[in-house]
Amino acid sequence: MAYVSVGEVNQLADGVVREVTVNGHEILIAGVGDSLYAVDGRCPHMGGKLAQGRLEGTIVTCPRHGSRFDVTNGNVVQWLQGSGLLSRIGTALKSPRPLMTYNVKVEHGEILIEV
Repeated sequence: MAYVSVGEVNQLADGVVREVTVNGHEILIAGVGDSLYAVDGRCPHMGGKLAQGRLEGTIVTCPRHGSRFDVTNGNVVQWLQGSGLLSRIGTALKSPRPLMTYNVKVEHGEILIEV
């Protein structure tokens, strides 16, 4: 595995998300406080683009069906939105899966992701 430059650190302030594509992988980079995190850029439920979702603290919400993930570790916080029949059917068809995480570091003002 190698680190790949994906942009300048001054492009990502606290609460900002950005999608980058590295070696064919869509990756979400999230600025949380003074830290940067990188996770899969697509929701494992139906492929919603997480960069189009909301970042609140360390939690990103998928814009399609409301699944929520912690960007610090990729863990599922909530699988699908709501608790009704459609949510239960969606869970039965596709079980919750965490997001893959990527190591991130900053060198000389550049954001580097290990892929």
